[in-house]
Amino acid sequence: MTIQSKIAPEGVADGAAVAAPIDAGTRIGHVHLKVADIDRALKFYCGVLGFQLTQRFGQQAAFVSAGGYHHHIGLNTWESRGGPPPAPGTTGLYHLAILYPTRAALGDALRRLVEAQIPLEGASDHGVSEALYLRDPDDNGVELYWDRPREHWPRTPDGELTMFTRRLDLMSLLAAAPERTGKSGEA
Repeated sequence: MTIQSKIAPEGVADGAAVAAPIDAGTRIGHVHLKVADIDRALKFYCGVLGFQLTQRFGQQAAFVSAGGYHHHIGLNTWESRGGPPPAPGTTGLYHLAILYPTRAALGDALRRLVEAQIPLEGASDHGVSEALYLRDPDDNGVELYWDRPREHWPRTPDGELTMFTRRLDLMSLLAAAPERTGKSGEA
């Protein structure tokens, strides 16, 4: 069954290439999540993962970021305060992916998860990246990952990208984490 959209060019639903692709500099700027409890969500995103709170609107919304950006993640209770997560088998966000700049930074994220006793749902080496998979307190899927440099991405002899899914060596990833110093990283 092919579904055609009024805004999609003819043939796109069939897997055909779009005549004029989007600008290569386009990036996903932020994600906005519906949560049941702002304080609980902030304990996870700021308290565990280390994002910084940039703005808060009481119990209705909060915005968090890394590196002084206005916000990478928006959290709100506008339609979801006290509500349950979506039931399995329904549509919606599969996961949000948080890109770390280095393997060492991802190792630090893993250490934070271990210290907070946040369970992993998975950990994979995809050839192009290494990724940790988990759930936030509102049962939203979260992927934490770093990309290998493009020149290290696996390719076929013809130059085609060839991603895979293999077990990630978590002990090696933890060993890559920088040693913590100062008050925010005391062991």
